[in-house]
Amino acid sequence: MALLDDERVATAMWVGLGLALLALMALLSSVLTPFALGAVLAYLLVPGADWLQRHRLPRWVAALLMIVLTTLVLLGLVLILVPVLQRETSALREQWPALISRLNTNLAPRLYEWFGWTVTFDSRALTELLASHVSEQDVAASLLAQLRSGGAALLGTLGLLVLVPVVLFYLLLEWHEFTRRFEDAIPRRWHAQVVGMLTEIDSVLSQFLRGQLGVMAALAFYYSVALAVAQFRSALPIGILTGALAFIPYVGYSIGLVLALAAALLQFDGWYGPAMVAVVYGLGQLLEGFVLTPRLVGERIGLHPLAVIFALLAFGQLFGFFGVLVALPSSAVLLVALRRVKRAYFESAFYGRP
Repeated sequence: MALLDDERVATAMWVGLGLALLALMALLSSVLTPFALGAVLAYLLVPGADWLQRHRLPRWVAALLMIVLTTLVLLGLVLILVPVLQRETSALREQWPALISRLNTNLAPRLYEWFGWTVTFDSRALTELLASHVSEQDVAASLLAQLRSGGAALLGTLGLLVLVPVVLFYLLLEWHEFTRRFEDAIPRRWHAQVVGMLTEIDSVLSQFLRGQLGVMAALAFYYSVALAVAQFRSALPIGILTGALAFIPYVGYSIGLVLALAAALLQFDGWYGPAMVAVVYGLGQLLEGFVLTPRLVGERIGLHPLAVIFALLAFGQLFGFFGVLVALPSSAVLLVALRRVKRAYFESAFYGRP
């Protein structure tokens, strides 16, 4: 009886500790953001650092090299995307009146014919609205106002950019030492169970995150090439953005589809552009759903797309950007815990009793 009471007290203590940690995460979410981002990046880059270390590079050199390579990749994406997006913004501002005219000529009659809707696009009002949002002078003034009123936020962003590489370096350098210390701190009677659960969580996360990176890269390549073959001038940025946003199920695909349709309406007359977007993105959805995701991510993981969306939204609402970073790891923990609860339920005498 005393042993049972001790177990209940220990369980209550662990539950209370978990709730206290959640409250602390909510209070310190802005402070924890660079550490969470560094931990996510470290988890993804540890295999690369281990591989370099096995090839006779010192651990600190391997960690530094992985950080440099990651920085170069991200910088390359920025240098590719930003100039093209600026050019497309200027083209949108210049071609907006012609686009409104085409909508009144081609789309408005179809809406009346198919649905009985009488729609007239006001070229002047929409042009003024567009000019007020994409004017370079307004953008510059807005940025200047933000710099004047949000200097602390700017310093916080710069601090984040400096702190994340430092956190990432030390995590890559001592990743295995951190995990060993954590295992040593687990009570011996729970050691096998906790280590088994952590191994299962790592399996779910590694398959999902690393597999999803492969899916994103493949989709970025496919959409960029397919839109380029269809003669879209903005094929590269739209393709890369569509692939990069693929980690958000359905939402990333929808954003890419809208961008591609906007580019088609701006560049092409008639229905060629929208038709090519429908073909490219329809084939892309089939490629992602039936080839890439099953092969690279694996259906056995069990992270349903709706669960991913819910986790991103819920943790983002609770903890801000820090919550977005920890949403998928937390989902993996909950998934493994629910699997074990389900297995224990089906193996229990309560379930098996006739």
